[in-house]
Amino acid sequence: MAVRIAPSILSADFARLSDEIAMCEAGGADWIHIDVMDGHFVPNLTFGAKVIETVRRLTSLPLDVHLMVLEPEKYFESFAKAGATTMTIHVETAPHLHRQLMRIKELGCRAGAVVNPATPVEALSDVMADLDLLLVMSVNPGFSAQSFIPSSIGKIARAREMLDAARGAADLEVDGGIGRDTIRDVWRAGADTFVAGNAIFSAKDPRAEIDVLRKLCSETA
Repeated sequence: MAVRIAPSILSADFARLSDEIAMCEAGGADWIHIDVMDGHFVPNLTFGAKVIETVRRLTSLPLDVHLMVLEPEKYFESFAKAGATTMTIHVETAPHLHRQLMRIKELGCRAGAVVNPATPVEALSDVMADLDLLLVMSVNPGFSAQSFIPSSIGKIARAREMLDAARGAADLEVDGGIGRDTIRDVWRAGADTFVAGNAIFSAKDPRAEIDVLRKLCSETA
């Protein structure tokens, strides 16, 4: 199973964004994770289409755009135009989830769905086969540098079982509290894609930290 590391620029130094993204590339990052927050669905306000467009100019890596917003469909066209590779939306804000996933795909992007810690992964059971990405939040979204919620491990394992049963090709991503002390257990539970912000950008050697995290996704590490 491939292992993908997706540094979250929420923890990057925006005064040095070009250098930070170049560092991620040099360290072997697979994706760049962009957290979009609207100050309503989550208690923080972050990036919009302009930042996605800027990051797109700085890298050829896939841009993994996580929409923590109400009415996410309002952003699909502008984010696709800005250069998003994947758009991932919360089941909690998407009462017409299937329609919204199909719209993301129509715009030429990969379509993903997210569940918060209090939302059972079973809420996605009827769209499993339609997903390109399933994101399990292992913290409550809104801020970086939070502690991993231990009960997430069982939830990740259930998500893996459900994806396998649906015979889909979706990636299983985990976001929140991912670092040296948690990533191996999350990998063992069945995840293949790991969002890491604080663990990478606050490390003494952020470039090397990406490789450290990847190597921990092994029984022999």
